[in-house]
Amino acid sequence: MSYRQEYFAFQDKQPVKAVVRRYMEKDFDRLIAVQKECFPPPFPEELWWNKEQLQNHVRLFPEGALCVEINGEIAGSMTALIVDYQPGDTHSWEQITDNGYIRHHTPAGNTLYVVDISVRPSYRKLGIAKKMMQAMYETVIQLNLDRLLGGGRMPGYHVYAADMTPEDYLEQVAAGQLVDPVVTFLMRVGRLPVGVLHDYLQDEESGNCAALMEWKNPFKNS
Repeated sequence: MSYRQEYFAFQDKQPVKAVVRRYMEKDFDRLIAVQKECFPPPFPEELWWNKEQLQNHVRLFPEGALCVEINGEIAGSMTALIVDYQPGDTHSWEQITDNGYIRHHTPAGNTLYVVDISVRPSYRKLGIAKKMMQAMYETVIQLNLDRLLGGGRMPGYHVYAADMTPEDYLEQVAAGQLVDPVVTFLMRVGRLPVGVLHDYLQDEESGNCAALMEWKNPFKNS
């Protein structure tokens, strides 16, 4: 089933027509350009999306390949796959996403897992990430999955790394005692912290850790 939703984003109180839709092969060059803007050097170029990865996204699980388009430009994208997750499972980003190639996408699984979310810097105050997240929540419900799950960076952790563990840091962010640019945003859009994943992704600011963040399907039994 295709996904397409037109809506208004707001830029300095000015409504701007936008659409959330599946991305397709014709979008690949623009999606790679979004990655380049979001992750400029010294971020390794080989970690940007490549066309083989994107081809897998739209072939293996098109429902998990979404973008926002504004005035003919792709402002951001979000990618997910289905996995069979059991609470307490540990993993790295590379393991669970197949290094972004999603070749072990599991249609019979129970969890929509976020591979990536990217928003071009010039569009980051328009609520685009929140809108894409909402679209993925709707996908969880449409596919009758148990949850949306994903590892969120903790880029503020490096400031406190000498004084507290990643678990302590996440607990303080969840309690509102600290603010983290990523984890606090994910909380604001409805996701709850489950725990810390160690050696999740090479990320010096996060101590190579990630906050495992969950949104449970409200129509499923807990």
